[in-house]
Amino acid sequence: MGIMADRYWIVVVVFVALSCLIRPLDASAGDADPLYKTCVEQCEKTGCVGENCFQHCSFSSDGVSVDGKWYMQEPLYLRWKQWDCQSDCRYHCMLDRERERETRGNAPVKYHGKWPFRRVFGIQEPVSVAFSAFNLAMQFHGWLSFFLLLSYKLPLRPENRKPYYEFSGLWHIYGLLAMNSWFWSAVFHSRDVDLTEKIDYSSAVALLGYTLILAILRTFNVRDEASRVMVAAPLLAFVTTHILYLNFYKLDYGWNMKVCVAMGITQLLLWAVWAGVTRHPSRWKLWVVVVGGGLAMLLEIYDFPPYKGFVDAHALWHATTIPLTYLWWSFIKDDAEFRTSNLVKKGGNWLFAVFMNALSSGTSSIFVHPSV
Repeated sequence: MGIMADRYWIVVVVFVALSCLIRPLDASAGDADPLYKTCVEQCEKTGCVGENCFQHCSFSSDGVSVDGKWYMQEPLYLRWKQWDCQSDCRYHCMLDRERERETRGNAPVKYHGKWPFRRVFGIQEPVSVAFSAFNLAMQFHGWLSFFLLLSYKLPLRPENRKPYYEFSGLWHIYGLLAMNSWFWSAVFHSRDVDLTEKIDYSSAVALLGYTLILAILRTFNVRDEASRVMVAAPLLAFVTTHILYLNFYKLDYGWNMKVCVAMGITQLLLWAVWAGVTRHPSRWKLWVVVVGGGLAMLLEIYDFPPYKGFVDAHALWHATTIPLTYLWWSFIKDDAEFRTSNLVKKGGNWLFAVFMNALSSGTSSIFVHPSV
């Protein structure tokens, strides 16, 4: 049963990997449309698309904005949007062209590499933002419940009052990196600019790199600090170099995709193989997360236009990660309980043997084993 599941998962992973590496050939059919181009050019000159006129495009005869820079024309709480004349013209020309295409029965097309989303309160992709926020909340809930479990429900080591679970610190770091990644995902989908794009990509790469390290340490049960450093150091160096490359040399989307897919597939394979050979009582949760995560990645491959201008495949992918995140943290907490129970049980047996030996030999002092 376990071998068949492993083979099935390997087939899924290979399919996902090959599909992810295929780059779209027609990513900007909409902005290549002559009617769209003409609309944008006229809008940037007149400041209007049909009856809609924009304050960002109010120019004097010498081409300077009448009221100064556009962001000084809005309230402080709206300045984060950074909409300018060009972005407003592109957005409204896109809506006009899509309305015309819809009346003719044509399917939506991408503009400048993106589907035609409808803004809500200045937010570019409101559904993706909402699901990113839900994922952030789920990560916070999982991390907080894990923290409370270790601190107040499971026994602590008597000599230093620290958890028995050897991977507790690593999972705390994971929780913080995951929350950071989903926060910047929400920001990026709110407004796609160069800064938010780079921070979102960097946060995602940092999370993927760290979870790969964590997968290696947990599946191989690496508990010695020196061994952990030897495993983590080269991967941390690679991830740091890759992030610096994206931010300060070239934001290479193709190369970044290959790196992320390689790290993602590697750690999923590690967890899949480990779930197939371990006798962990909660391995079924791990199987659900691994297989569910692999199938959810298919939504990133089967890219379809947003329904009613709001819900696309990427938004649905964000939605599927919400229950998977809950189940993932449930597995982490089960793993903490399982490992703690085993360590306490082993420590209790050792102490019982020492106690019996002390009674038989008349020794009055009992020492605590350093490994307990």
